[in-house]
Amino acid sequence: MLGKHFAACTAILAGLTVTAHAEGWAPYPAQKIEPPFATDGKAVDVDYTPVEKAEKPWNICVSFPHMKDAYWLGVDYGVVAQAEDLGVKLNVVDAGGYTELAKQISQIEDCVAGGAQAVVIGAISFDGLNNLVDEITAKGIPVIDVINGISSPKVTAKSLVSFYTMGYETGVYLAKKHPAGGEPAKVGWFPGPAGAGWVEAANKGFLEAVKGSALQVLDPKFGDTGKEVQLKLVEDVLQAEPDVKYIAGTAVTAEAAQGLIRERGLKDQVGLLSFYITPGVYEGIKRGFIAASPADSMVIQGRIAVDQAVRALEKKELIQHVGPKIFVLDSSNIGDVAKDTILPPDGFKPKFNVN
Repeated sequence: MLGKHFAACTAILAGLTVTAHAEGWAPYPAQKIEPPFATDGKAVDVDYTPVEKAEKPWNICVSFPHMKDAYWLGVDYGVVAQAEDLGVKLNVVDAGGYTELAKQISQIEDCVAGGAQAVVIGAISFDGLNNLVDEITAKGIPVIDVINGISSPKVTAKSLVSFYTMGYETGVYLAKKHPAGGEPAKVGWFPGPAGAGWVEAANKGFLEAVKGSALQVLDPKFGDTGKEVQLKLVEDVLQAEPDVKYIAGTAVTAEAAQGLIRERGLKDQVGLLSFYITPGVYEGIKRGFIAASPADSMVIQGRIAVDQAVRALEKKELIQHVGPKIFVLDSSNIGDVAKDTILPPDGFKPKFNVN
């Protein structure tokens, strides 16, 4: 998405001590893209600090693709916690899955009709929301692109990382184990739902990172990030390619595959990798079932998006394109990274309203 330039700017942040609690999460190590929204933009290190309080209880609508995995639960925690910190109203809607673009559009239209003064969108489709974004911003309503990416140049701001980089870092991790001329290995690759901007970006990054290595990446298996869908895709690959050495893909893929790998006695034969972190992936790495995952601090992306919405509404200085620094988590550094910098608290349940 942001290309190789951004990939060069990733950082291992083991030992990072910033917390993602309601108090004291900022300033947070981040990178802004200059110029904003440019696919070849330069990543510049910044410390992100939100406004202390909103000037009034703004009404902000947040639209998520779904809440079927803990990743979006983490983003939910971030937007809710930041709304509570700033003293604004928040309404969260959930479309139910990556096949539900029409429902997401309808939910956002309802939000705006109901009086939303700003909209934060975790987009189901990279291009499919552009007409809606045009309509909303034409009314003077800020639109913040969070996590997934929207191609419209009309968005007000972006709170996201490069999923190109997330995929790239995962590929680099594997390619280092199987360099050119080294031991060949087959990789089953499960990038997520076809057509989503973050999936296309991660797929591109991963495939570019493994070029020239001894890895043989099988044809990407695209599918919704529901556990049943991903489990079926993994089962199909294990059936068709019994000598596969790695399963790499979404967090749901890695989480779902753990049980399958255990059941079939393949723990020492098939390695699992995710290209983004969730509580399940975190525990999998800790217990030695999952090898590694880049972490993108999704809680902080949610927090920043709400802060950007408030800044836009109050005509305050705004970093238009920014995201937390990415780092790779594996057995070597999992004990050094504070868990609450990258994941929601244990036991957090979805929250859809802040009044």
